[in-house]
This record gives sequence, structure tokens and C-alpha cells, in this order.
Amino acid sequence: MAGSAALDVSRNGLVVRGGSRFLATGTDCSDDDNFFTYDCSKAEKKAQEDKGEEGQTLYKGSDNILASTFSRSGNYFALTDDNKRLILFSTKPWKCLSIRTVVRRCTALTFTATDEKILVADKSGDVYSFSVLAPFQGGKLELGHLSMLLDVAMSPDDRYILTADRDEKIRVSLFAAPHNIESFCLGHTEFVSRIFVVPNHPDLLLSTSGDCTLRLWEYKIGKELQCCHLNKLRNPETTQCEKIFAVSRITYCCRENYIAILCDCIPVIYIFQLDDTKKQLIYKQQLTFNYRVWDIAFEETQGLWILQECREMPVLLYHLENGQWQPVSKNEVLKKISNNLHENWTMVEGGSPGMDDSFSSLYKTTFDNMTNYLKKKEERVQQQLEKKKRRKNP
Repeated sequence: MAGSAALDVSRNGLVVRGGSRFLATGTDCSDDDNFFTYDCSKAEKKAQEDKGEEGQTLYKGSDNILASTFSRSGNYFALTDDNKRLILFSTKPWKCLSIRTVVRRCTALTFTATDEKILVADKSGDVYSFSVLAPFQGGKLELGHLSMLLDVAMSPDDRYILTADRDEKIRVSLFAAPHNIESFCLGHTEFVSRIFVVPNHPDLLLSTSGDCTLRLWEYKIGKELQCCHLNKLRNPETTQCEKIFAVSRITYCCRENYIAILCDCIPVIYIFQLDDTKKQLIYKQQLTFNYRVWDIAFEETQGLWILQECREMPVLLYHLENGQWQPVSKNEVLKKISNNLHENWTMVEGGSPGMDDSFSSLYKTTFDNMTNYLKKKEERVQQQLEKKKRRKNP
């Protein structure tokens, strides 16, 4: 969801971003009303612009935020923007620690479990690591794919690095020696949009794809445990075109192993529960909305946060009640965040255009050249027959 409005949540706070700006606040009722805001368009730029072979200026990025994430501890926050910058923040208190340059525009990033490194995946298929403890140190190339990377994840013990690409593959590599490939998770028939290692069941991996499936894996051996067809959960009368969609977010709640899946282009959230003994996913609930849902994120103490395209109610909060996720009507933190986003609506709305096309360009395209070829061949045969007739009957 590069450049679109998005949501990141951790134990230390909540971030809403749109366009080139983001707004951060705490999720605890004891927090004061202070908000931290940052605008990438006002951040430090590169000293010299890149030049082409004939000296012309190459495309200059827009400053829009492409990807962002919290560290596992919540003590750090990082983002990458369209100007090829990696910006690192501390969250206690909020402060910009460094601005570094990346080689290519990025598609995803994550922290190691120890908060020592940031891993950045880019459009050319490479993953670079950047130090958190040495915030001005340059990046190191860790591994590469032959196609665009769409997501990157780390195992909870930092032993494995997992990468998902446009060519339907999930690769599992040893982080200490990324050239050693442990396994491949193969089965998706379209690009792999999101991957997520289950934190309290570190041998399990969740993945989603443009083939409308959610899959569960034992990723260390590349074994598929379950495949859920999300398009079969929708209305049976839905047209074939409406049944083709990708998943833009996987978020997980360790409390009772709940999984929320946000679908691209349609205002629907699917709720699953992981049965850790049987290693199976159980479909529990479907949440439907009147407005476009931009992003979702679980926070263990509060519940499921939802960012939607509605100025009057930009943020929703759902709690678990009697086995069902229900909206919360009265919550001081929710009220504080919603009021602030209402006042800063141009920031949130500025990141929304083009979201519907975020995955559409990644689908395979097929060309039917045979029909045209056969048609032209038939025309040539007819022309040759007519020439023979003229020779026989001048």
C-alpha cells in the first residue's frame, strides 16, 4: 500500500500516515494529548540529484512514505519514502535519529527481534540491512531475488529471513548466511502480497497472494498446512471480476491467536483463529464496512484498530466480546485520535489516491497471439487459392 494512508501500532503508540506525513500518539489513556508529527518533504535531501547518461536530471521522488513499521519492542520506528530515504526514529520520546539513503525505492521493511538492524526490501529484488545502534552507518546487501520483492519478515529468534516476491515464491534463508537457502514455500499461483511469522508459534508462517488465498506453512521445511480460498467466503452472487483481489494486510493478536485479513479494494475484514494444536485456521467472522478501509492493526491491550476513509469517524476500535469482535463506542483514546485526524484530514486523505491500483499491476498478463495468427494464415491461404484460379482461368 505504498503511498496510501496506513496504520502502525505498537505497545508504545499508534502511527497514522498519509502522503509524506505521519502523526504519532500513545494508545494508553494515561498519555497526554501531545501528538508527534513529521513531514518527509521537509526532511534532509541529497546534496546532488542523480544525473542520467547525457546529464539530464532523472525522476525525482515525491516524498510520499512507501513503507513503515515499529520494532518489536516499540522503541523504534522506521520509514522509507519515494525519495529513497530511510528515516529512523526513537519513540520514547519521539525523535528523528537519522536519515540514510537506500539504493532503490523500497517495498517493505522490518526490524530484527533484537532491534539491532532494519531490513529493507526493494523493487529490484534486493534486501539491505541497516544498523540501528549505528544510525548513520550505510547499508549492507544481504540477499537478492530475480524479481521484485513485496514483503520481508524475520523469525522470532532472528535465525531466518523470509522474503516474498512477485514470482509466487517465498524463500527462507539463514540470516547469518543468506546465500544458504533453507527452503522454498511454493503453492501460490500469483504474486505473494504479504507474509507473517506467527510470534507465539515461531515455526508457522501465514501468507497471502493475488490468487485470493490465505495459506499456513511450516516454513522451515516448506510444507503447506492449509489453504483458505478467501473468494469463497464472499457472496456466491459476486461476479468473477469482484472475486479477484489481494490481501494488503495481515495482523495478529497473540491473545487467543486471532488473525485479521484486510482485502485490497473491498471494504471487508476476515477474522480467523489459529488452532495451535491442530495447526489449522478456523474462519470466525466477517466485518463489512460502508467506507473504504485503508489499514488495520492489532494492539494486544486495546484490540483491533481500523483506519477508514471517513472524516467523521476515521478510526474505529473493535473489542472481543463473547467470541465476536464488536465496535467500541466510548473510548477516550479513540476519541482523542479521531478528533486529531479530523483536524488533519488533508494529511490522511492525501495518501489515499491510487490505492485501488496498488496490486493490479502485479497480476500476470496473457497475450492471445494464436487467434490473430490463424486469421492471417487463413487470409494468405485464400489469396493463394484466388491466384491459382486466375492462372487457370486468365
